Amino acid sequence: MLERISELLPDVISWRHHLHENPELEFDVQNTAAFVAQRLREFGCDDVIEGLGRTGVVGIIKGRGTAGSRTVGLRADMDALPITEQTNLPYRSRVPGLMHACGHDGHSSMLLGAARYLAEVRDFSGTVILVFQPAEEGGAGGARAMIDDGLMKRFGIDEIYGMHNWPGIPVGSFAIRTGSIMAAFDSFTIEIEGKGGHAATPDKAVDTVVVLAAIVNALQTIVARNVDPRDAVVISACQIHAGEADNVIPQFGRLSGSVRTLTAAASKFCEGRMRMIAEATAHSYGARAMVTYRHTIPAMVNEAGCSGYFAEAAAQLVGEEHVDTNIAPQMGSEDFAEFLLERPGAFILIGNGDSESLHHPAYNFNDDVLPFGMSLWSEIVRNRLPG
Repeated sequence: MLERISELLPDVISWRHHLHENPELEFDVQNTAAFVAQRLREFGCDDVIEGLGRTGVVGIIKGRGTAGSRTVGLRADMDALPITEQTNLPYRSRVPGLMHACGHDGHSSMLLGAARYLAEVRDFSGTVILVFQPAEEGGAGGARAMIDDGLMKRFGIDEIYGMHNWPGIPVGSFAIRTGSIMAAFDSFTIEIEGKGGHAATPDKAVDTVVVLAAIVNALQTIVARNVDPRDAVVISACQIHAGEADNVIPQFGRLSGSVRTLTAAASKFCEGRMRMIAEATAHSYGARAMVTYRHTIPAMVNEAGCSGYFAEAAAQLVGEEHVDTNIAPQMGSEDFAEFLLERPGAFILIGNGDSESLHHPAYNFNDDVLPFGMSLWSEIVRNRLPG
């Protein structure tokens, strides 16, 4: 396997660089999806389906024995980010204001490389479903769109696996954990209505800026004084908008931000407490608060059995000493969590080495990671669908 994957590597690198040069956002990944679908057809996949979840692509590879056997899904994401790239790479983004700052170009390329290998050897018994997902970033809902379009039922997926590169983990190493591995992403907006007036006569107004500042400070008490210290919760106020002039107290203001939690119970608690604090704080100043709270992405919870299978496959590839099976939960979010609400599965982190952080304008996916990802995809298929 490793010898053949090393032979495929130059092509996989070229695909990765092509995708990096041509980033696309959210569901508008038509060119990326077409590129993926063309490669899958060239590899001889048994079927290639386009347009699932608007712009998602599904490839099907059947092993030598398929009757009554299992079906395993492997997922990669395709979309980029609205960030201006700050690298001098020869293959840097050619699209102003967009770049692959999270490594989805690498994820798609690794899965394409594994698809080419698996379509050649077919040394497994069962069916592999290759899932290329749009709109992972920003809570855009690509995973849910594919599910709602019948991904799980239509293709009979029994279990599903995902992989994401991770800066700070050495190349050739992996990290995983059973249970919550990445946080839920909730977003909120708090709109305040006070009473506008002249900045020289604040006693005749209800200052929305003061109300917003008080709410920002009060929200931090949720984590500091309401949540069990052993539970990880992050509440971030990220935007405040109020007023347009230096001598006018604005009548309206708006605050928005995000909440990260590792359990559904914590998410629900934060919503209730936030509503209470915002409304009571505003009322105490003589203003009115309207809270909109959105549960955007659930916490990602690895199923114990599948987490073990993934860790075992990684250890067979690189050795147990290079697989951390109890990494601390990460407070970032990933909508692969939606798939894990539907089927057993697991998500693993693959080391990207000493690179810039994800979503940084100077980030770049490390090409040295590609053979490890391709090999792990192939290994988990062999383990779960033994020929």
